[in-house]
Amino acid sequence: MSARLPVHSMTLTTAQPNSVGVVEPQFFTFAQPPDEMKLVSGKKLGPITLVYETYGTLNADKSNVILVEHALTGDAHVAGYHKDQTSKKPGWWDIMVGPGKALDTERYFVVCANCIGGCSGSTGPDSENPATGYPYARDFPIITIQDMVEAERHLLDHLGINQVLCVIGGSMGGMRVLQWTVSYPERIRLAIPIATTSRLSAQAIGFNEVGRQAIMGDPDWRNGNYKREGVIPNHGLAIARMIGHITYLSDKAMHNKFGRDLVESNGSTFTFNTEFATEFQVESYLRHQGSVFVQRFDANSYLYITKATDYFDLTQPSGSLRKELSRVQAKFLVISFSSDWLFPTYQSREIVKALRQNSLDVTFAELQTDKGHDAFLLESAQLSSLISNFLNYAID
Repeated sequence: MSARLPVHSMTLTTAQPNSVGVVEPQFFTFAQPPDEMKLVSGKKLGPITLVYETYGTLNADKSNVILVEHALTGDAHVAGYHKDQTSKKPGWWDIMVGPGKALDTERYFVVCANCIGGCSGSTGPDSENPATGYPYARDFPIITIQDMVEAERHLLDHLGINQVLCVIGGSMGGMRVLQWTVSYPERIRLAIPIATTSRLSAQAIGFNEVGRQAIMGDPDWRNGNYKREGVIPNHGLAIARMIGHITYLSDKAMHNKFGRDLVESNGSTFTFNTEFATEFQVESYLRHQGSVFVQRFDANSYLYITKATDYFDLTQPSGSLRKELSRVQAKFLVISFSSDWLFPTYQSREIVKALRQNSLDVTFAELQTDKGHDAFLLESAQLSSLISNFLNYAID
């Protein structure tokens, strides 16, 4: 096990008002051979490194911890700025984490870790396989949401945190929120799953599979060994991102952003787009999203993490969501968005129903918005107020 790092590592330099300032990632390594972590698949994995960040100050009795779970392609950098990024975009949920914000770092100690299988510092298929000296690639074992939570449990043990005040996250992060309350019910006081589901629908699995096929169909994928062979399947990964990004928006959001506007104002070209030219603005936007994505994400990680979400099904093994949630102890705030067609509101209502059937304290809110699934990542006074009010009420 790695040496214990300081729990409070936040630099107090302030980049802008209500910012946590400049933060540094921390690293925790565990599951050293021969004590590797056993996965749901039966395989073992180790050593495992998790990169994580913390914000705020841990109080004396360690009762003010909020664990933030990132979405599919997110990472541990939730808020503030890294030393070399003070002029760039802040962490992915900077609107929520900081002094006076919904996750108020003057009150709470916020922790976020990049999940195993990821490519932003935590052990994943791009990490070196100690048995070969090369990246794991396809030799990386299949992981599940449950495995991700188990790795985070090791991190909290390392930090000496026995109970979490609140675990919160959207999309795949919401799946991990739910899994935490099932795997370790005694360790979670409050849970806020946002824009998520208790099990992936056939439609969502289908979108994931199309993205994976785009990657594996790229000639540069090389059966996952592209890094070893000095190439990267950028084209397939960009297409996977374009497909995924469409599901994160709503029809109205796309209409408001682009409509049928052309890139050039001189009318239709009556030709197919090339690699370097697009005709409609929405095409240009999606290609930009794809090109930016391939600069920060690993293709094999995309395969493994989407597969983990496919396997997520909290109705198992009994087939009853109510039964599987019967050991949960946390108070819940479940949030959905009216225009989210990836994880529509009925899926959140299924979670709420099962929790209430177990006589649990549950608050539910469907927020009206045209921003689609990605609404939880965007500025929203209503969402911030809902979260902060729930925390205040539940704690009091």
